[in-house]
Amino acid sequence: MEHSILITGGAGFIGSHLADDLVRLGHSVRILDNLCEQVHGPDGAIPTYLNPRAEIIQGDICDRKTVAAALKGAGAVVHLAAAVGVGQSMYQIEKYMQTNSLGTAVLLEEVIKNPVKKLVVASSMSIYGEGCYRTADNVRLTAGQRTHQQLGDGVWDILDVNGAPLIPMPTPESKALTLSSVYALSKYDQEMLCLMAGRTYGIPTVALRFFNVYGPRQALSNPYTGVLAIFAARLLNNKPPLIFEDGRQQRDFVSVHDVARACRMALASDLKEEVLNIGSGQAYTIIEIAELLAQVMGKPHIAPVITGKYRVGDIRHCYADISRARRLLGYHPEISMTDGLAELCKWLADQQAEDHVDRAHLELAERGLTV
Repeated sequence: MEHSILITGGAGFIGSHLADDLVRLGHSVRILDNLCEQVHGPDGAIPTYLNPRAEIIQGDICDRKTVAAALKGAGAVVHLAAAVGVGQSMYQIEKYMQTNSLGTAVLLEEVIKNPVKKLVVASSMSIYGEGCYRTADNVRLTAGQRTHQQLGDGVWDILDVNGAPLIPMPTPESKALTLSSVYALSKYDQEMLCLMAGRTYGIPTVALRFFNVYGPRQALSNPYTGVLAIFAARLLNNKPPLIFEDGRQQRDFVSVHDVARACRMALASDLKEEVLNIGSGQAYTIIEIAELLAQVMGKPHIAPVITGKYRVGDIRHCYADISRARRLLGYHPEISMTDGLAELCKWLADQQAEDHVDRAHLELAERGLTV
């Protein structure tokens, strides 16, 4: 692994943990981050949790001069900078395409001028759309998107030809991609642009498709990202988590420590032109997660509210098949959900969070994105 590493978006949730790990291992770390208000608050201050031994450049990933300066002397890049939020991306289209797609293009043009030895890019499980499914008699099927008619009728599950719910399965990297949001499209752009540039210019590149990452330092007041953080912000304000559909949709939750470790492993590996799922490999329903979080926060009496509404572009089930990452990278999750939530709860005890969820839901409703 190179000793000079640039982390774009490194002042954020995942990047700051990665910076801690790399500094601890003796690497020189530089962070490029615009400290955007939605994540870091209105004052734009450098987070107090940021490692003091990491150099930070405050600037935008779309600003060519800033990116060029950040790359000077870097031997490797971990590209985490992105606007994050499925629902918000459907009406702030320019913001998401500019930050994620154009920002990645700017970064790559400067990387071509100043080649690095390794490029790791954060992709997303959102590019899969629906996960993999099988019928009750073990026939594997690729599910299409649910229709407005189906969702309007409150039929949440993906059904087979006989009207029986399909059974979710672990989703491998080989699954055909279905882009169901602007955010997913922009993350696909990031992944493909990096892999294409890496292949063309001989830069070993690894794309890591993160599933639902959680843990300390999540942006609790950002109502557009991270369902666990959103639920935590509600509970900190003694309000019930709000859950779309029937709450039985399944997701894969992975500790930020496991994700940071996967990034380190990808940097140190000989892999190139590779795409890997980074998750826990386990499925939890959203209602399970809400109830578990309330328990560990000491607020089991605050039951989640099942709204019965749905968000346009949402999927039913998706969780990771991590066998490829296990085989090629040696990755396996080390933090159990029990331990991860306990750590999150300990961190939450010292946090305050403004609850902007109602405002975010109103914005979606006004644009016809929740029904």
